[in-house]
Amino acid sequence: MEEGTSKSPSNCASTVDYGDADPFQWDTREDCQVRQILDRVADKWSLLVIALLESRRLRFTELRREIDGISQRMLTVTLRQLERDGLVKRTVHPVVPPRVEYELTPLGGTLHATIRSLVTWTEMHQGEIAMARAAYDERVEAEAEGQVEGVGRA
Repeated sequence: MEEGTSKSPSNCASTVDYGDADPFQWDTREDCQVRQILDRVADKWSLLVIALLESRRLRFTELRREIDGISQRMLTVTLRQLERDGLVKRTVHPVVPPRVEYELTPLGGTLHATIRSLVTWTEMHQGEIAMARAAYDERVEAEAEGQVEGVGRA
């Protein structure tokens, strides 16, 4: 379990905006369930696991092979958290050696649709983001060169 994550449900006020209520209040209260859930499902490893399990069952080794850069420990932690949250189902087959498969639950499947929307948005705007990054990098580099040049001048 992540440090600072409570095992028990906690009460926090609704995050729905009721006039003067701060719509971002969930972001400031660590004990709020909404924040904990968002932290989990917005994690890059969780997003990748959910995307890979969209319409198939996969074994641990298959998931690890498909997710570039994830460690065995991080995949184990991610799968346990997703299972605990009811998004992934773990099935152990009684064979020797044991075979364990992971698949999305119906709840996890509903989250996949949201993730797919995010991926679609990213694909549509990746060119604009690349141009913005390049412009930013050029600006930062120019500012850094200006500061270095300015240091030697009196």
